[in-house]
Amino acid sequence: MVEVRDAETELLRVRLRLGIAWALVLACFFILLARFVWLQVVRHADFNAQAEDNRIALVPVPPQRGLIYDRHGELLAHNLSVYTLEIIPNQVDDLERTIDDLARLVDISARDRRRFKRLLEDSRNWDSIPLRTRLSDEELARFSVAKFRFPGVEIRARSARTYPQGDSAAHVIGYIGRISVDDKRRLEEAELSSSYAGVSHMGKTGIEQSYEAALHGIAGAEEIEVSAGGRTVRSLSRRPARPGDNLVLSIDLKLQRLVEEWFGDRRGALVAIEPSSGEILAFVSKPTFDPNLFVDGIDPQSWQSLNEDADKPLLNRPLRGTYPPGSTYKPFMALAALTTGARTAEAQYADPGYFQLGNHRFRDSVPGGHGSVNLHKSIVVSSDTYYYRAAYDMGVDAIHDYMVPWGFGQLTGIDLENEGAGTLPSSAWKQRRFKQKWLPGETPSIGIGQGANAFTILQLAHATATLANDGVVIRPHLVRQLEDPVTRQRRPVELPAPRRIALSHEHLALVKSAMIDVNRFGTSRGAFAGTEYVAAGKTGTAQVIGIRQNERYDARRIAERFRDHSLYMAFAPAAAPRLALAVIVENGGFGAQAAAPIARKVFDYHLLGKLPGSGPVGRGAPAEGDPELRDVPESIEPETVPAAPAPGRAP
Repeated sequence: MVEVRDAETELLRVRLRLGIAWALVLACFFILLARFVWLQVVRHADFNAQAEDNRIALVPVPPQRGLIYDRHGELLAHNLSVYTLEIIPNQVDDLERTIDDLARLVDISARDRRRFKRLLEDSRNWDSIPLRTRLSDEELARFSVAKFRFPGVEIRARSARTYPQGDSAAHVIGYIGRISVDDKRRLEEAELSSSYAGVSHMGKTGIEQSYEAALHGIAGAEEIEVSAGGRTVRSLSRRPARPGDNLVLSIDLKLQRLVEEWFGDRRGALVAIEPSSGEILAFVSKPTFDPNLFVDGIDPQSWQSLNEDADKPLLNRPLRGTYPPGSTYKPFMALAALTTGARTAEAQYADPGYFQLGNHRFRDSVPGGHGSVNLHKSIVVSSDTYYYRAAYDMGVDAIHDYMVPWGFGQLTGIDLENEGAGTLPSSAWKQRRFKQKWLPGETPSIGIGQGANAFTILQLAHATATLANDGVVIRPHLVRQLEDPVTRQRRPVELPAPRRIALSHEHLALVKSAMIDVNRFGTSRGAFAGTEYVAAGKTGTAQVIGIRQNERYDARRIAERFRDHSLYMAFAPAAAPRLALAVIVENGGFGAQAAAPIARKVFDYHLLGKLPGSGPVGRGAPAEGDPELRDVPESIEPETVPAAPAPGRAP
């Protein structure tokens, strides 16, 4: 049977299929057209910007760090342009093998490897981490030829911080170091990350840290065109970085270096201040260290050597070291006694060589005492008995309240971070710290600068400058001026307005007169014999360990680190002071033995331009039988300092 097809029906089916096909084609065409319009018209600006971003790279231009000078223009910190070999870890397959291969081209020491691993642990995987800094021209050429073999390894031109004075004034200048993860977090929290784009280092200690904002500068940026392979094609635009401000310090570098030399290998500190301005001319901490060790990351051996050194070279002694002031406290105690009415200038008190309180005897430095003593003589001969009794009569809280305005136990506000406050004791302080009541037997030792008293040498120098300045308090500071790196215009640092301590001019004159006689007839007469100027000063001997009540102090029987500290404070010329200072020689013995001779050399250099012989100073104690002593006993330098009674022992 033959099948008969309906031609008309078949034609309709074909046409239907063709229509559907055309509809699909048209639909696809319109979809493509719509997509084309969307991409080329509606999203044109967005995609054009993305294309430009792929073609143009924004490269940060790090600013040059500001320079640091002393008051006479001597360079203390500057920048060198160096080439650094750096690795981006996420672009390197095998770090160890890559470093081994690089070591065949450039010198990579074990220290470089250790520093790289430490920085790798503290950095993000896409950060560029230095492997070797300060490449020589020959090493640079060798690597450049073989660079194609090392993806993820590149040479970068960096600005390296250098401290040309080495270890001199290191605790003042401080140092910079690589920005750590914690530093980055703090910068992000302060919304300063963009300012540090392309910057790998920042100030860590000293002036480098406290003036980081001024020294850092403002980062710039450069637009460059890059190929698909990431190679630079051309520079399109550039916004230069603004270098950081230069700093002019108040430090006299020559004086600073001389004092460091005069200390020799002894430990201690000295701060010298211009009373009328608060400018610090010398800020010495001994021993010291070389800040250049820290710039590229200190190696573990050097760090261990510095950190475990018993002499603590990393401790900023003037800023953070706290010491009993010893008898250097007595001029301020005399003012306190006069101001509170506990003593008058004329009143005479018997000094039998001790002060008896209940069943405890507070001994004087001279076993037989100084006889009849008034306020003037108490300072000249450094009578302990006089100040035991005066302190007991005033009470610890009256002493505390009087000493606060002088800055004892308070932050001075110096332009260095991490300043130590020390301890100015009071009954409230003891209750707060030990949950105990202050006992009357603890007060006498406060009067001779012992007991719980613990101040920084900066505080003692600041108080001495205030005394020289007739009670006008000016904040001590290390930076004199900030210099614009472009215009070279200088502007002074802004300081708070001076304040004045309410003092009687008569009381001031009495104390200053006694301090002048300390250098003429008293405990430091040997160190200041023959001066061409009149200086006012006070020696101090601060006890390190206590001794038993009936035992005599003998330095020869005590280990060197347990011997008394030698202190001295002074200002000169006495009538119109140009310099005030405080100095401590740790375990140096009597104040006139080690500290006062250093002070004499400082004054001779600063006031007269005299340059004493090199080397550490020797003994400067008074000569025995000096005819100028008149009625002052020959043995006037303390042999012992009575130990502070333990809390609860004395009534």
